[in-house]
Amino acid sequence: MTNKPNGAEAMVRMLEAHGVQHIFGLCGDTTLPFYDAMHRLDHKITHVLTRDERCATYMADAYSRVTGRVGVAEGPSGGGATYILPGLIEANESSYAVLGVTTDISVASYGKYPLTEVDQDALMRPLTKWNTVIKQSQHIPRMVRSAFRAMTTGRSGSAHLGLPYDIQYDAVDPGDIWADPKLSTYPAYPTGPEPGATEAAADAILSAKKPLIICGGGVVIARAMEELHRLATRLDIPVATSISGQGSLAETNPQCLGVVGSNGGTDQTWELMEAADLVVFMGCRAGSTTTSRWEAPAAGTRIVHFDNDPMVIGANYQTEVGVVGDLRLSLAEVNAVLDTRDQGTATFGGTAAIADIKKRKFEIFDQLAQSNETPMRPERVIDAMMKTLPEDATVLSDPGTSCPYFSAYYQLPKAGRHFITNRAHGALGYSLSAALGAWFGRPTSKVVAMMGDGSFGFTCGELETVSRCRAPITYIVFSNSNFGWIKASQFADKDARYYNVDFNRTDHAAIASAYGVKSWRVENPEDLERVMKEAINHDGPTLIDVICQPLEESNAPVRRWMG
Repeated sequence: MTNKPNGAEAMVRMLEAHGVQHIFGLCGDTTLPFYDAMHRLDHKITHVLTRDERCATYMADAYSRVTGRVGVAEGPSGGGATYILPGLIEANESSYAVLGVTTDISVASYGKYPLTEVDQDALMRPLTKWNTVIKQSQHIPRMVRSAFRAMTTGRSGSAHLGLPYDIQYDAVDPGDIWADPKLSTYPAYPTGPEPGATEAAADAILSAKKPLIICGGGVVIARAMEELHRLATRLDIPVATSISGQGSLAETNPQCLGVVGSNGGTDQTWELMEAADLVVFMGCRAGSTTTSRWEAPAAGTRIVHFDNDPMVIGANYQTEVGVVGDLRLSLAEVNAVLDTRDQGTATFGGTAAIADIKKRKFEIFDQLAQSNETPMRPERVIDAMMKTLPEDATVLSDPGTSCPYFSAYYQLPKAGRHFITNRAHGALGYSLSAALGAWFGRPTSKVVAMMGDGSFGFTCGELETVSRCRAPITYIVFSNSNFGWIKASQFADKDARYYNVDFNRTDHAAIASAYGVKSWRVENPEDLERVMKEAINHDGPTLIDVICQPLEESNAPVRRWMG
C-alpha cells in the first residue's frame, strides 16, 4: 500500500490547484481511472457530461471567454482526440485559454496497433499553443503547470495534455502537487510596453486630423475597457470594433461607432474607415474581415498598433508606431502621458460624426425591423431582442445568418464580453453548445444563443445536456432551409447559380420539445415579441424557431461575401 496519489488522482488535484471549477467532457475506455478519481476524491470541480467532444470544447471556450479563467474539456483516445481538436483550434486562434485533456492508450502498447491508437502529439502540435503527451506519471504535475503557464501568459491560447491509460495508475510524489495561483486567470504576468513606446503613440495620435481606433478581441481579454473609454472620451476619438472586439466599449457609448468590415459592417460605418488619416489598431490583427480584405485602411494611411503579440504588428500594414505589451497596461501609460501634458479636452469630433452615421444607419434598420413581411426579416428578430433582453444578457451566435445582423445593429449596453461568436474558424454548431459553457461561467446572466438551421443540425444533440442541466438558455433558430452564407455567396459571386445548398425544412421546435425544451415556431412577425418575452422569462431552456427570410433575398450587412 502507498499513500502516494496515482496519476489520475494527481491530474484531478493539479486541475483543482489551478482553480479549475468546471470540466466539460465525455467518457471513454481510456478515461476510466480519471473518472474514478473524480468520483472518489473530495474536490470542488463540477464535471459536465456532454454528448460530443467538440461540444465539450466549445463549452470550455465560452466558459473561458466570460470568466477569464482556463476552460477545461476532456475526452478519450482515438475519436475523442480528433473530435476535441476543432474547439482547441478555435480557442487558440481567438486567444482564449482552453485546456484539452485527452486520455490515451497505454504507453506500454505504443506501436502494437492497439484499438484507438493515434499520434496525439503530432495531431495537436501545429494547432495549439502548447502540447504534450505525458510519458511518465511523475511528469504530470510539471506538465500541467507548463500547460497553464503557456495558456495564460503572453498571447493566451489553447493547450493539450495527453494522459495515457497506464500512467494514470502509477504513483506521483504528493510534494510535487502545487500550482502558481497567478495562472488560474489570464492575462497572467502581464508585461508593460518598452520605454518611450506610449509617448510615441500619443504623439502620432495627436498629430492626426481624423484618427480612428479599431479594437479587436484583445481589449476585452486584457480587461482594458476602462482605459480605452478614458482615452477615447478625453480625445473624442471614434472607436470601431471587429466582431470579436464588440464589448470594448458599450455600443450605446457615444464614442462607439460599431462594427466595421465585411461582416457586420455597413456602408455608413465604413465611411470613417475610408476617411481616417491614422488608424490605431488595438488588440486587433487587421485581418481580412475587419479591413474588408485590406480595402481600408488604404495604402499610405498612418498606422499605430497596440498588441501583446509582436508577430501581428506590421504583418499587414507598415506601422509607424508599434506598442507591444498588455493592452490594459499600455493604455494606462498612454493616459498617464496625456495627464502629464494636461491633455484632457475633446479634440477630434468623434461623437458628432458617430451620431450622424448611426442616425442614417438606424433609419434604414428601423424601417426594415418594423416590416410585417413573411418570411420574417432578420432585422425584426434583432429588434425584438433589443426590446426584450436584460442589460446584462450574454448572447452567442454561430457565424452564419444571425451574426452580421446582430453585430451591425444590436446595441450592447455594457462593455465586456457579452457577445460571443467563433470568428477564427467559423465552425457551424458552436453557439448551441457554447451557450451552456457561458451559462456555467456566468449563471446570473440571461444566456441567448442564435444560429441558422444549418448550424442547428450540427450539434442539436446537446439539447439533452442543456435540459439535463436545467440551464435557462434561450435558443433562436433562423430557419431558411439552406446553408445561407454559401447560398448568398453563390447569389453575389456566381450569378445566382445555386448548387447543393438547400435542404428540407425541419420542425426545430418539435425536436427541441422532444429533448425537454419549451419551444415555439413563429411565422407571423406580430407574434415574435410576445413569444420572445415568454421564452426569456421561462425558468428553463427554451427555443424559438423563426421562419426567416433567406440571406440571398435580404439586406444583409455584409460588404464582401468572401471577406
